[in-house]
Amino acid sequence: MNIHEFQGKALLKSYNVDIQEGFVAETPDQAIMVAKQLKEKFGSEYFVIKAQIHAGGRGKAGGVKLAKSVEDAGKIASQILGMQLVTPQTGPEGKKVNKVLIAQDVYYKGEYQIEEFYISLLLNRNTGRNIFMYSTEGGMSIEEVAEKTPELIYTEDIAPGIGLQPFQARNIAFKLKLTGTAFKNMLKFLSGLYETFIACDAQLLEINPVLKTSDNRILAVDCKLVLDDNALFRQPELAGMRDTNEEDPIDVEAGSYNLNFVKLDGNVGCMVNGAGLAMATMDIIKLSGGSPANFLDVGGGANPKTVEAGFRIILKDPAVKAILINIFGGIVRCDRVATGVVEAYKSIGEIKVPVIVRLQGTNAGEAKTIIDNSGLEVFSATTFREAAELVTKVLS
Repeated sequence: MNIHEFQGKALLKSYNVDIQEGFVAETPDQAIMVAKQLKEKFGSEYFVIKAQIHAGGRGKAGGVKLAKSVEDAGKIASQILGMQLVTPQTGPEGKKVNKVLIAQDVYYKGEYQIEEFYISLLLNRNTGRNIFMYSTEGGMSIEEVAEKTPELIYTEDIAPGIGLQPFQARNIAFKLKLTGTAFKNMLKFLSGLYETFIACDAQLLEINPVLKTSDNRILAVDCKLVLDDNALFRQPELAGMRDTNEEDPIDVEAGSYNLNFVKLDGNVGCMVNGAGLAMATMDIIKLSGGSPANFLDVGGGANPKTVEAGFRIILKDPAVKAILINIFGGIVRCDRVATGVVEAYKSIGEIKVPVIVRLQGTNAGEAKTIIDNSGLEVFSATTFREAAELVTKVLS
Protein backbone atom coordinates (compact mmCIF):
# COMPACT_ATOMS: atom_id res chain seq x y z
CA MET A 1 0.00 0.00 0.00
CA ASN A 2 1.34 3.40 -0.98
CA ILE A 3 0.99 6.39 1.33
CA HIS A 4 1.63 10.09 0.72
CA GLU A 5 4.90 11.88 1.38
CA PHE A 6 3.45 13.89 4.28
CA GLN A 7 2.22 10.68 5.93
CA GLY A 8 5.58 8.98 5.47
CA LYS A 9 7.40 11.95 6.95
CA ALA A 10 5.09 11.94 9.96
CA LEU A 11 5.95 8.28 10.56
CA LEU A 12 9.68 9.02 10.22
CA LYS A 13 9.40 11.84 12.74
CA SER A 14 7.67 9.51 15.21
CA TYR A 15 10.81 7.32 15.10
CA ASN A 16 13.13 10.29 15.72
CA VAL A 17 14.16 10.83 12.11
CA ASP A 18 14.74 14.52 11.33
CA ILE A 19 12.60 15.72 8.44
CA GLN A 20 11.91 18.81 6.39
CA GLU A 21 8.97 20.18 8.36
CA GLY A 22 5.71 20.94 6.63
CA PHE A 23 1.95 20.65 6.69
CA VAL A 24 -0.60 19.52 4.13
CA ALA A 25 -3.16 21.85 2.53
CA GLU A 26 -6.19 21.22 0.34
CA THR A 27 -7.00 24.84 -0.60
CA PRO A 28 -4.95 27.97 -1.41
CA ASP A 29 -6.19 29.61 1.80
CA GLN A 30 -4.93 26.67 3.84
CA ALA A 31 -1.60 26.92 2.01
CA ILE A 32 -1.24 30.55 3.08
CA MET A 33 -2.14 29.67 6.66
CA VAL A 34 0.44 26.85 6.70
CA ALA A 35 3.13 29.12 5.22
CA LYS A 36 2.48 31.64 7.99
CA GLN A 37 2.85 28.89 10.61
CA LEU A 38 6.14 27.72 9.09
CA LYS A 39 7.44 31.30 9.04
CA GLU A 40 6.52 31.84 12.67
CA LYS A 41 7.79 28.47 13.93
CA PHE A 42 10.91 27.94 11.81
CA GLY A 43 11.67 31.36 10.38
CA SER A 44 11.13 30.20 6.80
CA GLU A 45 11.04 32.95 4.19
CA TYR A 46 10.78 30.55 1.24
CA PHE A 47 8.44 27.54 1.00
CA VAL A 48 8.37 24.40 -1.13
CA ILE A 49 4.97 23.50 -2.56
CA LYS A 50 4.79 19.78 -3.37
CA ALA A 51 1.93 17.91 -5.06
CA GLN A 52 0.83 14.89 -3.03
CA ILE A 53 0.21 12.00 -5.40
CA HIS A 54 1.36 8.37 -5.34
CA ALA A 55 4.04 8.78 -8.00
CA GLY A 56 7.62 9.94 -8.39
CA GLY A 57 8.99 12.43 -10.87
CA ARG A 58 6.74 15.22 -9.59
CA GLY A 59 9.37 17.95 -9.83
CA LYS A 60 10.07 17.57 -13.55
CA ALA A 61 6.31 17.43 -14.22
CA GLY A 62 5.68 20.78 -12.50
CA GLY A 63 4.39 19.36 -9.23
CA VAL A 64 7.12 20.82 -7.00
CA LYS A 65 7.71 24.59 -6.94
CA LEU A 66 9.41 27.17 -4.74
CA ALA A 67 7.36 29.99 -3.22
CA LYS A 68 9.29 33.11 -2.20
CA SER A 69 6.64 34.56 0.11
CA VAL A 70 3.55 33.58 2.09
CA GLU A 71 1.29 35.06 -0.60
CA ASP A 72 3.26 33.26 -3.31
CA ALA A 73 2.60 29.97 -1.49
CA GLY A 74 -1.13 30.46 -1.91
CA LYS A 75 -0.77 31.43 -5.55
CA ILE A 76 1.37 28.41 -6.46
CA ALA A 77 -0.86 26.06 -4.45
CA SER A 78 -3.86 27.27 -6.50
CA GLN A 79 -1.94 26.38 -9.67
CA ILE A 80 -0.98 22.87 -8.52
CA LEU A 81 -4.22 21.87 -6.78
CA GLY A 82 -6.62 20.28 -9.25
CA MET A 83 -4.03 19.81 -11.99
CA GLN A 84 -3.67 16.46 -13.74
CA LEU A 85 -0.04 15.67 -13.04
CA VAL A 86 1.62 13.39 -15.59
CA THR A 87 4.92 11.76 -14.60
CA PRO A 88 6.79 8.67 -15.85
CA GLN A 89 5.13 6.72 -13.02
CA THR A 90 1.52 7.82 -13.57
CA GLY A 91 1.13 6.83 -17.20
CA PRO A 92 -0.28 9.18 -19.85
CA GLU A 93 -3.56 9.68 -17.96
CA GLY A 94 -1.78 11.28 -15.00
CA LYS A 95 -3.19 11.80 -11.50
CA LYS A 96 -5.30 14.63 -10.12
CA VAL A 97 -3.68 16.62 -7.30
CA ASN A 98 -6.03 16.94 -4.32
CA LYS A 99 -3.47 17.92 -1.68
CA VAL A 100 -0.20 19.84 -1.51
CA LEU A 101 2.53 19.75 1.10
CA ILE A 102 3.81 23.17 2.17
CA ALA A 103 7.33 22.57 3.46
CA GLN A 104 10.01 24.78 5.01
CA ASP A 105 13.04 25.89 3.03
CA VAL A 106 16.05 23.87 4.21
CA TYR A 107 18.50 24.99 1.53
CA TYR A 108 19.60 28.03 3.51
CA LYS A 109 23.14 29.44 3.43
CA GLY A 110 25.56 28.55 6.20
CA GLU A 111 29.06 27.56 7.15
CA TYR A 112 29.18 24.18 5.38
CA GLN A 113 28.46 22.93 1.89
CA ILE A 114 24.96 21.56 1.19
CA GLU A 115 24.95 17.96 -0.07
CA GLU A 116 22.24 15.57 -1.29
CA PHE A 117 22.26 11.78 -0.93
CA TYR A 118 20.03 8.89 -1.96
CA ILE A 119 19.10 6.29 0.70
CA SER A 120 16.55 3.47 0.48
CA LEU A 121 15.61 0.35 2.40
CA LEU A 122 14.06 -2.71 0.77
CA LEU A 123 14.14 -6.50 0.77
CA ASN A 124 16.88 -8.21 -1.24
CA ARG A 125 14.96 -11.27 -2.42
CA ASN A 126 18.14 -12.99 -3.60
CA THR A 127 19.60 -13.08 -0.08
CA GLY A 128 16.43 -12.90 2.02
CA ARG A 129 17.83 -9.87 3.83
CA ASN A 130 16.82 -6.25 4.14
CA ILE A 131 19.24 -3.99 2.32
CA PHE A 132 20.30 -0.37 2.46
CA MET A 133 20.89 1.04 -1.02
CA TYR A 134 22.57 4.44 -1.04
CA SER A 135 24.50 6.88 -3.19
CA THR A 136 26.24 10.24 -3.04
CA GLU A 137 24.18 11.21 -6.11
CA GLY A 138 20.97 12.26 -4.41
CA GLY A 139 18.27 14.53 -5.80
CA MET A 140 18.18 12.82 -9.18
CA SER A 141 16.67 9.66 -10.65
CA ILE A 142 18.40 6.62 -9.13
CA GLU A 143 17.67 4.74 -12.37
CA GLU A 144 19.72 7.32 -14.23
CA VAL A 145 22.57 6.96 -11.71
CA ALA A 146 22.46 3.17 -12.08
CA GLU A 147 22.67 3.47 -15.85
CA LYS A 148 25.41 6.08 -16.12
CA THR A 149 27.51 5.64 -12.95
CA PRO A 150 26.61 2.29 -11.30
CA GLU A 151 29.85 2.39 -9.28
CA LEU A 152 28.32 5.24 -7.23
CA ILE A 153 25.53 3.00 -5.88
CA TYR A 154 26.43 1.12 -2.68
CA THR A 155 24.59 -1.54 -0.68
CA GLU A 156 24.66 -2.84 2.87
CA ASP A 157 22.90 -6.12 3.73
CA ILE A 158 21.23 -6.31 7.16
CA ALA A 159 21.08 -9.72 8.83
CA PRO A 160 17.51 -10.71 9.87
CA GLY A 161 16.98 -10.90 13.62
CA ILE A 162 20.04 -8.73 14.29
CA GLY A 163 19.19 -5.46 12.57
CA LEU A 164 21.37 -2.53 11.63
CA GLN A 165 24.69 -2.74 13.46
CA PRO A 166 26.72 0.36 14.46
CA PHE A 167 29.64 -0.64 12.23
CA GLN A 168 27.28 -0.87 9.23
CA ALA A 169 25.87 2.60 9.89
CA ARG A 170 29.43 3.93 10.15
CA ASN A 171 30.34 2.19 6.89
CA ILE A 172 27.43 3.92 5.11
CA ALA A 173 28.38 7.32 6.54
CA PHE A 174 32.02 6.82 5.52
CA LYS A 175 31.06 5.98 1.93
CA LEU A 176 28.89 9.10 1.84
CA LYS A 177 32.11 10.97 2.73
CA LEU A 178 30.71 12.52 5.89
CA THR A 179 32.76 13.75 8.85
CA GLY A 180 32.27 15.38 12.23
CA THR A 181 28.77 16.42 13.28
CA ALA A 182 27.22 15.39 9.96
CA PHE A 183 28.72 11.89 10.40
CA LYS A 184 27.17 11.52 13.88
CA ASN A 185 23.82 12.85 12.70
CA MET A 186 23.81 10.36 9.81
CA LEU A 187 24.24 7.45 12.26
CA LYS A 188 21.13 8.59 14.17
CA PHE A 189 19.29 9.12 10.88
CA LEU A 190 20.05 5.60 9.61
CA SER A 191 19.02 4.00 12.90
CA GLY A 192 15.66 5.79 12.76
CA LEU A 193 15.12 4.79 9.15
CA TYR A 194 15.64 1.12 9.91
CA GLU A 195 13.40 1.26 12.98
CA THR A 196 10.64 2.87 10.88
CA PHE A 197 11.04 0.29 8.11
CA ILE A 198 10.69 -2.67 10.50
CA ALA A 199 7.97 -1.22 12.73
CA CYS A 200 5.75 -0.28 9.79
CA ASP A 201 6.12 -3.62 7.94
CA ALA A 202 7.37 -1.67 4.94
CA GLN A 203 8.32 -3.06 1.54
CA LEU A 204 10.18 0.07 0.49
CA LEU A 205 11.42 3.18 2.26
CA GLU A 206 13.09 5.62 -0.13
CA ILE A 207 14.44 9.07 0.74
CA ASN A 208 15.59 11.11 -2.25
CA PRO A 209 17.12 13.40 -1.39
CA VAL A 210 18.57 13.00 2.07
CA LEU A 211 19.97 16.47 2.75
CA LYS A 212 23.07 17.53 4.63
CA THR A 213 22.25 21.15 5.44
CA SER A 214 24.70 24.02 5.65
CA ASP A 215 24.82 23.52 9.43
CA ASN A 216 25.42 19.74 9.16
CA ARG A 217 21.91 18.53 9.96
CA ILE A 218 20.71 15.37 8.16
CA LEU A 219 17.11 15.66 6.95
CA ALA A 220 14.59 13.62 4.97
CA VAL A 221 13.49 16.08 2.29
CA ASP A 222 11.30 13.51 0.54
CA CYS A 223 9.78 10.18 1.58
CA LYS A 224 8.36 7.28 -0.38
CA LEU A 225 7.00 4.59 1.93
CA VAL A 226 5.31 1.45 0.58
CA LEU A 227 3.65 -0.83 3.16
CA ASP A 228 3.19 -4.59 2.89
CA ASP A 229 -0.51 -5.24 2.18
CA ASN A 230 -0.23 -8.67 3.78
CA ALA A 231 0.80 -7.12 7.11
CA LEU A 232 -1.93 -4.48 7.33
CA PHE A 233 -4.08 -6.72 9.54
CA ARG A 234 -1.66 -5.92 12.37
CA GLN A 235 -1.24 -2.27 11.38
CA PRO A 236 -4.78 -0.84 11.66
CA GLU A 237 -3.54 2.74 12.16
CA LEU A 238 -1.40 2.55 9.03
CA ALA A 239 -4.22 0.90 7.06
CA GLY A 240 -6.27 4.01 7.85
CA MET A 241 -3.77 6.07 5.82
CA ARG A 242 -4.96 4.52 2.58
CA ASP A 243 -6.10 7.10 0.03
CA THR A 244 -8.50 5.40 -2.37
CA ASN A 245 -8.62 8.56 -4.50
CA GLU A 246 -5.12 7.62 -5.65
CA GLU A 247 -6.20 4.15 -6.77
CA ASP A 248 -8.11 2.82 -9.77
CA PRO A 249 -11.84 2.71 -8.76
CA ILE A 250 -12.14 -0.79 -10.22
CA ASP A 251 -9.24 -2.01 -8.09
CA VAL A 252 -10.89 -0.49 -5.01
CA GLU A 253 -14.21 -2.19 -5.83
CA ALA A 254 -12.49 -5.54 -6.40
CA GLY A 255 -10.63 -5.23 -3.12
CA SER A 256 -13.88 -4.59 -1.23
CA TYR A 257 -15.04 -8.08 -2.33
CA ASN A 258 -11.64 -9.69 -1.66
CA LEU A 259 -11.14 -10.29 -5.37
CA ASN A 260 -7.60 -10.44 -6.77
CA PHE A 261 -7.97 -8.31 -9.89
CA VAL A 262 -5.46 -6.99 -12.42
CA LYS A 263 -6.61 -5.07 -15.50
CA LEU A 264 -5.05 -6.16 -18.81
CA ASP A 265 -5.45 -5.02 -22.41
CA GLY A 266 -7.23 -7.99 -24.03
CA ASN A 267 -10.74 -8.86 -25.15
CA VAL A 268 -11.67 -11.96 -23.08
CA GLY A 269 -12.69 -11.47 -19.46
CA CYS A 270 -11.54 -14.19 -17.06
CA MET A 271 -13.07 -15.34 -13.79
CA VAL A 272 -11.07 -18.13 -12.17
CA ASN A 273 -10.27 -19.49 -8.72
CA GLY A 274 -6.61 -19.89 -7.90
CA ALA A 275 -3.65 -18.01 -9.32
CA GLY A 276 -2.17 -21.05 -11.08
CA LEU A 277 -5.41 -21.90 -12.84
CA ALA A 278 -5.85 -18.22 -13.72
CA MET A 279 -2.43 -18.15 -15.40
CA ALA A 280 -3.22 -21.35 -17.31
CA THR A 281 -6.59 -19.90 -18.36
CA MET A 282 -4.93 -16.78 -19.72
CA ASP A 283 -2.49 -18.97 -21.65
CA ILE A 284 -5.25 -20.97 -23.27
CA ILE A 285 -7.14 -17.80 -24.20
CA LYS A 286 -4.00 -16.55 -25.93
CA LEU A 287 -3.47 -19.86 -27.72
CA SER A 288 -7.07 -19.87 -28.93
CA GLY A 289 -6.68 -16.50 -30.66
CA GLY A 290 -7.97 -14.23 -27.93
CA SER A 291 -6.22 -12.02 -25.40
CA PRO A 292 -7.01 -11.90 -21.66
CA ALA A 293 -8.68 -8.67 -20.54
CA ASN A 294 -7.94 -9.24 -16.88
CA PHE A 295 -6.61 -11.50 -14.15
CA LEU A 296 -9.47 -12.19 -11.73
CA ASP A 297 -9.08 -14.75 -8.95
CA VAL A 298 -12.24 -15.16 -6.88
CA GLY A 299 -10.33 -17.24 -4.32
CA GLY A 300 -11.36 -20.24 -2.29
CA GLY A 301 -14.15 -18.43 -0.46
CA ALA A 302 -16.15 -17.52 -3.55
CA ASN A 303 -19.89 -17.13 -3.07
CA PRO A 304 -22.76 -15.80 -5.21
CA LYS A 305 -22.05 -12.18 -4.18
CA THR A 306 -18.36 -12.30 -5.10
CA VAL A 307 -19.15 -13.98 -8.43
CA GLU A 308 -21.74 -11.28 -9.21
CA ALA A 309 -19.21 -8.58 -8.25
CA GLY A 310 -16.66 -10.20 -10.53
CA PHE A 311 -19.15 -10.13 -13.40
CA ARG A 312 -19.85 -6.44 -12.85
CA ILE A 313 -16.17 -5.55 -12.76
CA ILE A 314 -15.38 -7.48 -15.94
CA LEU A 315 -18.31 -5.94 -17.81
CA LYS A 316 -17.11 -2.41 -17.01
CA ASP A 317 -14.37 -2.96 -19.57
CA PRO A 318 -15.79 -2.04 -23.01
CA ALA A 319 -13.03 -4.05 -24.71
CA VAL A 320 -14.42 -7.36 -23.37
CA LYS A 321 -15.98 -9.43 -26.18
CA ALA A 322 -16.43 -12.68 -24.22
CA ILE A 323 -16.18 -13.98 -20.65
CA LEU A 324 -14.62 -17.30 -19.63
CA ILE A 325 -15.50 -18.66 -16.19
CA ASN A 326 -13.11 -21.46 -15.29
CA ILE A 327 -13.62 -22.92 -11.81
CA PHE A 328 -12.08 -26.00 -10.25
CA GLY A 329 -14.04 -26.86 -7.13
CA GLY A 330 -11.53 -27.78 -4.49
CA ILE A 331 -12.25 -25.47 -1.58
CA VAL A 332 -14.87 -23.48 -3.45
CA ARG A 333 -18.08 -25.30 -4.40
CA CYS A 334 -19.08 -25.24 -8.07
CA ASP A 335 -22.77 -24.96 -7.24
CA ARG A 336 -22.11 -21.69 -5.37
CA VAL A 337 -20.36 -20.31 -8.42
CA ALA A 338 -23.21 -21.44 -10.68
CA THR A 339 -25.72 -19.76 -8.37
CA GLY A 340 -23.64 -16.59 -8.54
CA VAL A 341 -23.64 -16.69 -12.34
CA VAL A 342 -27.44 -17.04 -12.41
CA GLU A 343 -27.98 -14.27 -9.85
CA ALA A 344 -25.56 -12.02 -11.75
CA TYR A 345 -27.60 -12.46 -14.92
CA LYS A 346 -30.82 -11.62 -13.06
CA SER A 347 -29.30 -8.62 -11.28
CA ILE A 348 -27.29 -7.12 -14.12
CA GLY A 349 -29.88 -7.76 -16.80
CA GLU A 350 -28.97 -8.51 -20.37
CA ILE A 351 -25.33 -9.48 -20.80
CA LYS A 352 -24.44 -8.74 -24.38
CA VAL A 353 -21.23 -10.75 -24.58
CA PRO A 354 -21.06 -14.57 -24.78
CA VAL A 355 -20.23 -16.36 -21.54
CA ILE A 356 -18.33 -19.65 -21.43
CA VAL A 357 -18.58 -21.66 -18.21
CA ARG A 358 -16.30 -24.53 -17.21
CA LEU A 359 -17.02 -25.97 -13.76
CA GLN A 360 -15.15 -29.04 -12.48
CA GLY A 361 -14.67 -30.52 -9.04
CA THR A 362 -16.80 -30.29 -5.89
CA ASN A 363 -20.53 -30.31 -6.74
CA ALA A 364 -19.84 -29.90 -10.45
CA GLY A 365 -22.91 -32.01 -11.29
CA GLU A 366 -25.19 -29.82 -9.20
CA ALA A 367 -23.62 -26.75 -10.80
CA LYS A 368 -24.34 -28.05 -14.29
CA THR A 369 -27.96 -28.68 -13.32
CA ILE A 370 -28.30 -25.11 -11.99
CA ILE A 371 -26.89 -23.66 -15.21
CA ASP A 372 -28.94 -25.95 -17.49
CA ASN A 373 -32.19 -25.19 -15.65
CA SER A 374 -31.59 -21.44 -15.56
CA GLY A 375 -32.55 -20.84 -19.18
CA LEU A 376 -29.43 -18.70 -19.63
CA GLU A 377 -27.63 -18.57 -22.95
CA VAL A 378 -24.19 -19.71 -21.85
CA PHE A 379 -21.67 -22.03 -23.46
CA SER A 380 -20.82 -24.98 -21.24
CA ALA A 381 -17.42 -26.69 -21.36
CA THR A 382 -16.03 -29.72 -19.53
CA THR A 383 -12.38 -29.71 -20.54
CA PHE A 384 -9.75 -27.07 -21.20
CA ARG A 385 -9.78 -28.02 -24.88
CA GLU A 386 -13.54 -27.47 -25.12
CA ALA A 387 -13.17 -24.09 -23.40
CA ALA A 388 -10.46 -23.09 -25.88
CA GLU A 389 -12.56 -24.15 -28.86
CA LEU A 390 -15.51 -22.17 -27.55
CA VAL A 391 -13.36 -19.06 -27.08
CA THR A 392 -12.25 -19.39 -30.71
CA LYS A 393 -15.87 -19.88 -31.81
CA VAL A 394 -17.37 -16.87 -30.01
CA LEU A 395 -14.58 -14.55 -31.14
CA SER A 396 -14.77 -15.52 -34.82
